Amino acid sequence: MSDSVSSPATSLAGNQPHGKYRTVPDQQLTTMPPGVPNIIGNEAAERFSFYGMRTILAVFMTTYLMNAAGQRAVMGEDEASGWFHQFVSAVYWMPVFGALLADGILGKYRTIFYLSIVYCFGHLALALDDTRVGLFLGLTLISIGAGGIKPCVSANVGDQFGQGNQHLMSKVFGWFYLSINLGSIFSTWLCPLLLNDPKFGAHFAFGLPGVLMFVATIIFWMGRKKFVHIPAGGFGFVREFFSKEGLLVLLRLAIVYAFVAVFWALWDQSSGGEWTLQATKLDLNFFGIRIYPEQVQILNPFLILVLVPIFNYWIYPLIDRIFPLTPLRKIGIGLFLTAASFVVLWWIQIKVDAGGRPSFLWQVPGYILLTAGEVMVSITGLEFSYTQAPKKMKSAVMALWLFAVSVGNQVTSLIDFGKPNLKSIGINLDGANHYAFFTGLMLIAALVFVVVARFYRGRTYIQGAEEEELATAETLSS
Repeated sequence: MSDSVSSPATSLAGNQPHGKYRTVPDQQLTTMPPGVPNIIGNEAAERFSFYGMRTILAVFMTTYLMNAAGQRAVMGEDEASGWFHQFVSAVYWMPVFGALLADGILGKYRTIFYLSIVYCFGHLALALDDTRVGLFLGLTLISIGAGGIKPCVSANVGDQFGQGNQHLMSKVFGWFYLSINLGSIFSTWLCPLLLNDPKFGAHFAFGLPGVLMFVATIIFWMGRKKFVHIPAGGFGFVREFFSKEGLLVLLRLAIVYAFVAVFWALWDQSSGGEWTLQATKLDLNFFGIRIYPEQVQILNPFLILVLVPIFNYWIYPLIDRIFPLTPLRKIGIGLFLTAASFVVLWWIQIKVDAGGRPSFLWQVPGYILLTAGEVMVSITGLEFSYTQAPKKMKSAVMALWLFAVSVGNQVTSLIDFGKPNLKSIGINLDGANHYAFFTGLMLIAALVFVVVARFYRGRTYIQGAEEEELATAETLSS
């Protein structure tokens, strides 16, 4: 890999820089960058592997976990939920180290490739050993691999664009998100079937995601000659990170991300966590077909595929006619929708606590509201984070975005582990009270965000282009 960086004149002319790989986007290219299909294909396969494993994780810990003697040694629901969120939290704080590797030492391509290999070994450990030893070894390696590549993958998407085709970036981030959900749809359906089938079980259920992670690694490697390889910043990265401008960018975004962390504290309960454990207590018959509780999660990726084009082509233009729909306004609306989704789950849990067994279909309105919130918060946040990051800090800012997910899951995990102690001092967060608490937390966060967002100021940074000021509350905030 070449460490050379072309001059502005060379990059603006769109000429191939000297060296093995292009190191600056072609500024005259007006069509999609050539490496995009490899990035999208890699992401679809990698997300199949991650969400397939994650989908069955809580149910595996509460139903199928073994000890060294081959006997069942399962966890209780609160313990399993607490460890589930600890794992998710680790996946989302490891990006700090992935970003340091990518932006400071290895560059994004080599960081993604090397850590993908670690990722594959994590899946192998889960597939071979269904005890706590295999569980924690596998989850540790997966958190290093998946977490380490996270800030690099989304930043690598943005790195492929120059001035001539930056208008296509939002579409590609949409496709990027669609690929995530295409991968998770298939794995969310297939992995529970394997886990609950006595002919296959946990070894095959965890093995299939491992195979797909290996495929993802190969697809990414095949695109190496098509990608723009932005060189690692080295000491330049450190200087920019600790510069006045760099620290101000991180501070501004950290304020926004504090509210996004609350969003993730709620959202991650829907993807293999508390919503799935609630589904184990619901009527899972669908016109005579038995649905596994883990499969109910398929509603989220399916709804993403439906709602992304609806929002992009109808809802956003419609709202924009009423008032300018800026990124921070989208995020604010999404926070309120997320609070509303937990009202639905709260109502369902009240019925369950009273001894009822409502249909799992009552979770559908909750998933619709939550997914609508995700479209407005998560997709918007990915693009917003990339454009707000200085050129040598793209992965670092993406890592900060992902760290917000980690913080949110730490909040949920600590609450799950702490319920017995909270109950001893008169605070009962069991059952419906759990959903009531998180509804209130999200609603308060959304209301405060509306006020805070009005004071945000920022700049856009695109590789190979001069930054543009986004100067006013009218252009960026609600």
